[in-house]
Amino acid sequence: MKRIFLFILTNLAVLVVINISLRLLGVDRVLDQGGAINFNALLVMSVVMGFAGSLVSLFMSKWSAKRMVGAHAISDPIDPTERWLVETVRRQASAAGIGMPEVAIYDAPDVNAFATGWNRNAALVAVSTGLLRNMSRDEAEAVLAHEVSHVANGDMVTLALIQGVVNTFVIFFAKLFGILVDRVLLKNDGRNGRGIGAFVAEMVAQVVLGVLASVIVMWFSRQREFRADAGGASLAGRNKMIAALERLKVNHEQATLPEKIAAFGISGGGGFSKLFMTHPPLDERIEALRSGK
Repeated sequence: MKRIFLFILTNLAVLVVINISLRLLGVDRVLDQGGAINFNALLVMSVVMGFAGSLVSLFMSKWSAKRMVGAHAISDPIDPTERWLVETVRRQASAAGIGMPEVAIYDAPDVNAFATGWNRNAALVAVSTGLLRNMSRDEAEAVLAHEVSHVANGDMVTLALIQGVVNTFVIFFAKLFGILVDRVLLKNDGRNGRGIGAFVAEMVAQVVLGVLASVIVMWFSRQREFRADAGGASLAGRNKMIAALERLKVNHEQATLPEKIAAFGISGGGGFSKLFMTHPPLDERIEALRSGK
């Protein structure tokens, strides 16, 4: 959950900064001198801006994740728990054929962990203190294996590419919407460029379209969870992976996530809200493991 939430949050922030910067610098022009739309320029700008947001988010993912959750990296283990964490991740990374990830702990009561990073050989695996307190070693081992599998599968890179494509379409149609509002509602012929009304309409459309487009990203995220569960079962054992998911189910049934990230809850849900979930419902994940899918 935290991996996807932090990535999307950073991506959104980067897009907003790029949009405002281009507007202030006056280099976001997609209208020719006669006021006609230059679709080639618009498409190129949309691609550049769209992939800039996702790629910057990807390359910043380790740095931003550690600061957002207050994680501290384990450079020199000082107690048995830290030594166990580092050695478990080292063993699993070797078995998965990836470089040793940076291992970190962050203080949070929820039972959670995440992996991120632009390179499968230079990733970050972080666990919460809540996970260490509430899970057995076998269960925690399975969670670590799940996160290492995310790294080995290259999920963050694939996510960045998908987010880049989604961003491109969002920016393209948001700019078209802004121009339409400028022309039809504000009666601006475009000869002097776009007015402030077009910019405001564009930003509103970008937020709305971005939320709708996130359904695609969330769908991809849910599919990756099944694959990471299977990878975790391969590295740590199927029974341990199932036990870890059962433990997550118990803990999340007893806790309520903050409203701002409730839609990203690992415990799942149903109905319309399921479209915006980064993870499938835990029952579905457990059943998939039991059936060997």
